[in-house]
Amino acid sequence: MRFQYPLVVAVAAVAALVLILLYVSSARRRSRLLAGAGLATTRPRRDALRRHLPQALFLVAATLLLLAVARPEAPLSLARSNGTVVLAFDVSNSMKATDVAPSRLAAAQAAAKDFVDAQPDGVSFGIVAFDDGALLTQQPTTDHAATNAAIQRLRVNGGTSLSQAVLASLTVVVGKTVTLPREGEPAPDLGYFGNATIVLLTDGDDNTGGDNAVTAAGLAAKAGVRIETVGVGTVDGATVEVDGVQRATALDEDLLTRIAQTTAGNYHRADSADALHDVYQHLDLRLTVQRKPLELTGAAAALAVLLLTVGGILMTTWFGRIL
Repeated sequence: MRFQYPLVVAVAAVAALVLILLYVSSARRRSRLLAGAGLATTRPRRDALRRHLPQALFLVAATLLLLAVARPEAPLSLARSNGTVVLAFDVSNSMKATDVAPSRLAAAQAAAKDFVDAQPDGVSFGIVAFDDGALLTQQPTTDHAATNAAIQRLRVNGGTSLSQAVLASLTVVVGKTVTLPREGEPAPDLGYFGNATIVLLTDGDDNTGGDNAVTAAGLAAKAGVRIETVGVGTVDGATVEVDGVQRATALDEDLLTRIAQTTAGNYHRADSADALHDVYQHLDLRLTVQRKPLELTGAAAALAVLLLTVGGILMTTWFGRIL
């Protein structure tokens, strides 16, 4: 425990000592007067309790009030979800598939909004939409209403590039453009962002090849960013119409697992709307434990008032008045 005004603590200690000495002196003088008048009590223990308990309560209450002025604080360990979560949505044409009702994208949007609403204020959400490329649709913010509005605006279009999704999400996290290193070049030093998580929502049907996506995930791992991949769709797949052509699309669970495991993350299958909601409930956002000072001024003052009240009740009950 610490005090914002430690000098007041010293004053409280001196004041409490002075009050104790004054009370002891007064009690002894009163005892001598009663003894001289032949009025000594025949039940000293009970009378002593009645005489001294209310005054003791008043003394403790006065000390607590002085300590409250000193603004006491106690460090409190709080488990609190905080940091940055980037929700990267696949908005390619394959996300129109209805093997997850009403469609893969619509189900992902609905579950994501429920997930955002369930998070505490300390979590900042960024939104990335990707197809052949990737587009940042919202910078990280703790405004959950704005996040849900950005999610609701997503529409399907184009193919799928998981590497661009990871790189764009990393760009949001580190605050500068992130690209894959050229062949023979070392991986860039992006810094360390251990409180950031990328949630990649996709059917994993990558049109550009998966090796670049795994390489991009390696950059995330080096920066301390974990990727949680969510496979939206069924293993059997579905058929979607793109520009008048029927195209088969199915989950690529192997690729999504490799991406997640590269960053020590997890792959989650979401083959129904209910499964999507269940996935969100089990996402690990890295709860951090923070030591936050908790001011005890109000508690000290409340306890002092309680003691004063009890002391007053005892005095009026035992003596008919407050001495």
